[in-house]
Amino acid sequence: MEHNHIKNYINGAWIDSSTGAKKELINPANGQVIATFANSTVEDTKTAIAAAKESFYVDRTWRDTDAPTRADKLFEIAAALEKRVSEIALIESMNNGKPLREAEADVIDAAHCFKYYAGLITKPYGGVYDVNNAFGKMRSFTVHEPVGVCALITPWNYPLLMGVWKIAPALAAGNSIIYKPSSNTPMSSQILFEILDEVGLPKGVVNMILGPGRNVGDALSSSNDVDMITFTGSTEVGQQIARGAVSNLKKVGLELGGKSPNVIFADADLEGAVEWAMIAVFFNQGEVCSAGSRIIIEESLKDVFLKRLKERTEAITIGDPLQNPDMGPLVSKEHMETVLKYIEIGKREGADCIAGGYRYTEGACADGYFVAPTIFDKCTPDMRIVREEIFGPVVTVQTFTTEEEAVQMANDTEFGLAGAVFTSDGSRALRVIDEIRAGITWINCYNPTFNEAPWGGYKKSGLGRELGVHGLEEYQEVKQININLTPGALGWYEN
Repeated sequence: MEHNHIKNYINGAWIDSSTGAKKELINPANGQVIATFANSTVEDTKTAIAAAKESFYVDRTWRDTDAPTRADKLFEIAAALEKRVSEIALIESMNNGKPLREAEADVIDAAHCFKYYAGLITKPYGGVYDVNNAFGKMRSFTVHEPVGVCALITPWNYPLLMGVWKIAPALAAGNSIIYKPSSNTPMSSQILFEILDEVGLPKGVVNMILGPGRNVGDALSSSNDVDMITFTGSTEVGQQIARGAVSNLKKVGLELGGKSPNVIFADADLEGAVEWAMIAVFFNQGEVCSAGSRIIIEESLKDVFLKRLKERTEAITIGDPLQNPDMGPLVSKEHMETVLKYIEIGKREGADCIAGGYRYTEGACADGYFVAPTIFDKCTPDMRIVREEIFGPVVTVQTFTTEEEAVQMANDTEFGLAGAVFTSDGSRALRVIDEIRAGITWINCYNPTFNEAPWGGYKKSGLGRELGVHGLEEYQEVKQININLTPGALGWYEN
């Protein structure tokens, strides 16, 4: 059976790997091959870098295009995405495993992201400063300029959306890009680049290179012709990216792992806290960097809370993502095995598995990569399932008795991406949120994300921010321009 074959997009053309090598893509719901993609080499990556460099430094068309015209193109891209929501969502769901309704929401969010940056780029801002110093009267002002050649590396859990989080602001700022989607999930990226081609961006401004991190990612991070690299994924790989970027001290943006606390006080609304706790850890099969994978709950509420959480968790529907169950499969066999390994580690460590804890193989799910949503009670801070990112539908439960203890437990992690507090006491909510060392926090909810608000973490959860004004600034350099307002010579060297 012949399958769709996805090629690289370089300098305005669809190009296969120079070796002709290809890799298969698997539908995680049934283990069947659904497509192939170009398995690119270091040399292929260098070709993409050269195209982006030529477009930015020699051709300069996009770089020199005024902001309103760039905005028009971004609005065109958004409109094209909106026309193809159903098509893209179907492919995303088959390739990634997320329920179809979640994939549809991702495509709509991606279109909104292009619209947001299209609007933002037409609102230039900077500062003007009149100063008087030893050199006389000066006027100083700042402008924002594109960084240059930007390499963008994205993960498999939100293939389209997290690509757009990087592509939209990078293009809005006037950069040229080399985009590397995850080797697990490049199918929606193919459609996105078809759209980028159709709207008529200058050749070389947008390039897509497919292949493994050891070839493509390493070449991008170490290249002296790349001015910026941004990566979303694991902390371990992010550290490798940062080490490679030292070659020319390129600008680096990293959105990395998390082991985020969900702190629940006894006075929280029970049903609301249970519902949000499920969204925090089981949405997108738990394959979310900001997942609330550590429930830290006041001891007096734990028993009634866990009874309700267990009931709700065991009622979760699991199945073919195209049929819109509550949960679909994990992205790959390898990742499923990793999650199952952590579940076995938790059991050996002495945690009490009160729900799930196994591969789900009922009915049509027999050949897919499904894991039953899992709850571990009686967890201690030293357990690996408490300390390490699992990136699946697994949540741990710990208890506290005082507010100070809750804060200490929340911050007892090397990560600092996200966190939440549930309480009916507004003052306590703000006190605890102020103390949580994380970049994204919520009060009485979990996981809502907005194009207008910055996304990123503290500590080993990364560097820089995506989305919002901060997300645009990541792809800009700030230049200071000074004008001498004092006529004549200074007389500085006169005796």
